[in-house]
Amino acid sequence: MDYILAIDQGTTSSRAIVFDGDMRVVSVGQEEFPQHFPHSGWVEHDPDDLWQTVLRSCEEALEKAEISAGDLAGIGITNQRETTLVWEKATGRPITNAIVWQDRRTADRCAALRGAGHEEMIRARTGLLLDPYFSGTKLEWILDRTEGARARAEAGELAFGTVDSWLIWNLTEGRIHATDATNAARTMLYDIVQGQWDSEICALLHIPMEMLPEVHDCASDFGMATVLGAEVPVLGVAGDQQAATIGQACFAPGMMKSTYGTGCFALMNTGSDLVHSENKLLGTIAYRLDGEVTYALEGSIFVAGAVVQWLRDGLGLIGAAAETQALAEAADPEQEVIMVPAFTGLGAPYWDADCRGAIFGLTRATGPSELARAALESVGFQTVDLYRAMLADWPGAAEERVLRVDGGMVMSDWTMQFLADILGAPVDRPVIAETTAVGAAWLAGMRAGIYPDKQGFSDGWALDRRFEPAMDPATRERRYAAWQDAVSRVLSKN
Repeated sequence: MDYILAIDQGTTSSRAIVFDGDMRVVSVGQEEFPQHFPHSGWVEHDPDDLWQTVLRSCEEALEKAEISAGDLAGIGITNQRETTLVWEKATGRPITNAIVWQDRRTADRCAALRGAGHEEMIRARTGLLLDPYFSGTKLEWILDRTEGARARAEAGELAFGTVDSWLIWNLTEGRIHATDATNAARTMLYDIVQGQWDSEICALLHIPMEMLPEVHDCASDFGMATVLGAEVPVLGVAGDQQAATIGQACFAPGMMKSTYGTGCFALMNTGSDLVHSENKLLGTIAYRLDGEVTYALEGSIFVAGAVVQWLRDGLGLIGAAAETQALAEAADPEQEVIMVPAFTGLGAPYWDADCRGAIFGLTRATGPSELARAALESVGFQTVDLYRAMLADWPGAAEERVLRVDGGMVMSDWTMQFLADILGAPVDRPVIAETTAVGAAWLAGMRAGIYPDKQGFSDGWALDRRFEPAMDPATRERRYAAWQDAVSRVLSKN
């Protein structure tokens, strides 16, 4: 039993990857599922879609690998974070759709809590800002707006979970209600200093604590999965960005990674220091192993790969994401078009839920090439926002910093070179760009005893290419200043 099955449940698709004893990918199963947008700013998933696509992806991966569940030493899970589900303990049936991390419906509630003076307490305990991004106010909304839900929750009939908990519940056929420390840390209900659910915050949001899952280390015993044809232990769980941090072997304080998927998420390992940001970054748990917490500073960009999807699906300028590189290369260098893709507001370091996107510098000569280049550059500019905020926030961060990158967008050499240029720092792309699943697999395989420890795993991290900055400092500062000016024009607080 020297295979590991990694489940990677994302925002738009579910994947399952079989890894062998040397952490090489053997097979992949993947299935997309629909997004639901019942109102402007609302984003939902059908919980059954999440589970069934995971289950079918697991079956597909096992079949492609020509193995059975009995050949697995363990299962690792990584997942879209903050997405909020509530289900019946007796039947396992969800009481409503999942509210997705992108959803902004509780913005007014967060503003009211902020106005009442609660943000500093919440930030000190959870590391998070008072924002609809996180699970707490989403859960409160479900209990308030779903008929009979609050009474049933208070009677102990309902369970709350992020996607990992929902998958564990279904894999174990309702025997285990658990999460890990990284997912708990994103709910806005978990005290990351004390390492426990916070009763005062739960009372503030009228959330019965009986609903909450048990919190484990990232590598732990999460019960036996019994739905794949054999009993297989679930041994590793981490939220997607923490799993990517682990998969990038960012185990030393000061190491940074940035993942480019639908959004972009940059994390810097701060070791035992929980940094309270002065620049609206988040203090969070990077991972918890053997009961020891390692913290991180995190910056979240809401729109990264999604801006390329918008060029394809919204504007019809491209037929496939890969076309953007050739367009960007062909763009007129005399035109400096700037796109601020604030489709659902701006994340760190602005945290403005109400601002919206804009494009600056348009001329009659502007065409698809210039728009494609501006879209790709927007991801680089937003990363600089995070990068500079992190360097300002943490004295342990040196100016000379290498950024490790992963996710679908990093396969574009043009985008990664611009990122290095505008950062003024080297960008390292690993051999395995989809490191999220690697992180989940390593957690499970390390727990199962078939993968190496942290040091051994770090030693095996392999570089595909380093992108060195080539832009001169004066140009870099001029272009970044133009970006900052563009952002200032869309902020709702102006």
